[in-house]
Amino acid sequence: MKTRFTDDQLSQVIDQSLIFQCACPAQVAKHILGLRDLHAYQQECMGATDTDVAVHRRIAEDAATAHGALEASLCAVLELEGWDLETLEMPVSLQKVPRVI
Repeated sequence: MKTRFTDDQLSQVIDQSLIFQCACPAQVAKHILGLRDLHAYQQECMGATDTDVAVHRRIAEDAATAHGALEASLCAVLELEGWDLETLEMPVSLQKVPRVI
């Protein structure tokens, strides 16, 4: 499965989003990581019976397709929001200082 972002880069997006309370990019990043897990699981499950192989292959292929679409979406969102695509740091204009209650 092709990837645009490493797991570490996705974690950076999640961390930035948690620090500055901007959840949308983090939600996409979390689902990308989840699709990677799903794809890996399906790859491991292939081999029990012919039917199982077909089922697991289908799920793996669909997970890979969804993964590609979500990575493209995350890339577009980060560009639209003005993130630094090298460091994956959120732009100052989006940073919200967490309120202490």
